[in-house]
Order: sequence, then C-alpha cells, then structure tokens
Amino acid sequence: MGEFAYEGHRIEYDAYGEGERLLVLVHGLLMNRRMFEPLARELAEQGNRVVCVDLLGHGRSDRPEDLRLYSMPLFARQVAALLDHLGEPAAVVGGTSLGANVALEFAVGESERTRALFIEMPVLDHALPAVAATFAPLLLGLRAGRPVFELTSLLTSAIPRTHPLIDIGLDWVRQRPGPSGAVLEGLLLGETAPHREERLGIDRPTLIVGHPRDPLHPFSDSGMLAEELPNGRLVEANSILEWRLRPKRLTRELTSFLQEVWAWPVAEPASSA
Repeated sequence: MGEFAYEGHRIEYDAYGEGERLLVLVHGLLMNRRMFEPLARELAEQGNRVVCVDLLGHGRSDRPEDLRLYSMPLFARQVAALLDHLGEPAAVVGGTSLGANVALEFAVGESERTRALFIEMPVLDHALPAVAATFAPLLLGLRAGRPVFELTSLLTSAIPRTHPLIDIGLDWVRQRPGPSGAVLEGLLLGETAPHREERLGIDRPTLIVGHPRDPLHPFSDSGMLAEELPNGRLVEANSILEWRLRPKRLTRELTSFLQEVWAWPVAEPASSA
C-alpha cells in the first residue's frame, strides 16, 4: 500500500509486481481499488507492474464532502499526480465504468503520458437516460435517508471480506452517504466523458470491453467508441459477470493486448522545428 498528497488531500493506492510495464487501474463509481485485486495479481504474474488507485471520495483515500472536488477532469488530474508521485513519465491507463471514463479524460488531457488505454464499460452518449434515471434518485435517497445509510455503513463495515464479488457489493453499501452524495453531485453537474470531437483525437492503442444487456453501460457505447478510435479494439463480454466469475478469457485478452503494447516502440513527440 502507498499514498501521496494531492492538493491537501491523501490518495491511497496498491501496487503489484515490478518493472517498467506500468498499468494504472481506476475503479468504478463509489467502488474502490480492491475490485481489481484478483486481476492485478494475475497481470503482475505476467510481468506487469499494476497500480490500483482510490480516487478522492472513494475507498481509503480522503473523502471530503465538497462537490467541487469531483469531476472527470479532476479525477484525471489525480491519475497524473499518481504518475508524478511514482516518477513515471507514462503508463497504460484503464478502468471500469467511472474508471473507463477517467482513462478517456486522461488520454485527452495527457496524451503524451498515455501509452495505451484499457476501457471496460464506458459510460457515453447512449447511457445518459439510464444514468439520470439511476443516480438522480440515488442522490435524493442519500440526502433524505442519510441516518439510515449511516447506520447501514456502520453495520456492514463489521462484515468480514470473503468472496471478491460479495466484497464489491459490500464495499458499495459501506459508503458513507455524505461523501458519496458529494461525488454524485459533482459528476452530475459536470461532463460524464470527453465529447466525441475530443475522443476522435485519441490515437493510442485501446482495448475496449463491452457488456450486453446493461443499460448503464450499453454495448452500443462500447461499439461507438471502437469506431471513433483509430486504434481501438472491441471485445464483447458474455455478461457483466464474466470478468468477475469466469475471468480467464477476458484476462487473456487484456494480457495479450498489454504484451503487444509493450512490444511497440514508444511514440516520439512531434518535432517543434
């Protein structure tokens, strides 16, 4: 476990493996870095150095109740600050859901620091109705039912960790309502992802994993992103549970993609002459 200071706040991360083949993984909304622990260990065994980070407002990083601290561009800046802390000029950056969108935002703002992208379940244009229908009521519930959610957080925090899939669910309900509400407010008031015109400029190799029958992460968004990115590759998961219950196929796809990325020469920045 490691940590670093970011604009007066503390951000925590876990690192697996060693070497120069750095992959940064960013969790989903109101989740934490532990969701990637089995994947990170497997990738580390394949020669990758994997760093899983808790963004502000998530996991064991600081969780201030200030909506102004939460947006996709600000989350991307935290990934850049992580690379600064690690002393790394660039990395493969990836994530799930919120983490996928943060990776896209990072690639737009920090293209020279982006070696490649791993995008699972992006939340783009076709997801907006489901996002509004899901998270606006959740935000209202967190505000109106704060005492109930505080009690739920306290009680579930005493339950020991057992199975990774169960732990993901427990970590979600263990959230304290104040910081979680601030995260949702900040994201709902801002842009959920880079605009299409910005995404068209992302030229880094990108592995995109989409899931069927998921209104919050419609496969049409994954397909659209694969068409927009000149170096995008689309893989269809059997369901949202495949990587959580039967991960071998998708982990093999990601491992193969990373091997290709590390075999390619690093792109030189354009000459200023």
